[in-house]
Amino acid sequence: MNTAIIYGTKHGSTHKCANTLANELGSNTKLYNLETETDVNLSEYDTIIIGGSIHAGAINKNVKKFINKNIDILTQKKVGLYLCCMYEGDKALEQFQNSFPEDLRNKANAHGLFGGEFDFEKMNFLEKAIVKKVANVEKSVSNLNYANIKAFAKTILS
Repeated sequence: MNTAIIYGTKHGSTHKCANTLANELGSNTKLYNLETETDVNLSEYDTIIIGGSIHAGAINKNVKKFINKNIDILTQKKVGLYLCCMYEGDKALEQFQNSFPEDLRNKANAHGLFGGEFDFEKMNFLEKAIVKKVANVEKSVSNLNYANIKAFAKTILS
């Protein structure tokens, strides 16, 4: 099974999750960071996994563009979708649903909520100020859920 993990990341959390997921899936997995690689030949892959993170309530813009550009091909492949966000439960599920088109969510073989991080070292002044005010967080915090990543990998491999 040839697998592509295609993701967008701003501060690196989605990248960490993509790497962890790739290690779980094995050697036939290729990573594509949409911040640096925009031309992905989807025909080379049996399975496509798309991941993104939430900033200011919306998924990474490069992920959204990629999905919109390739929706016809994506609905013909085995697909997995994951989201990195700091919310849990119903709010995280709502963000997931708002991030991916309904037809792609319904077709996907695996859905994942991988948690999130606030990494103050990688944020600019404005981002730090917003996180401090909105999330009431004063320092870097990681809430990545590695058990969810493992479970997602098992679902994709089955």
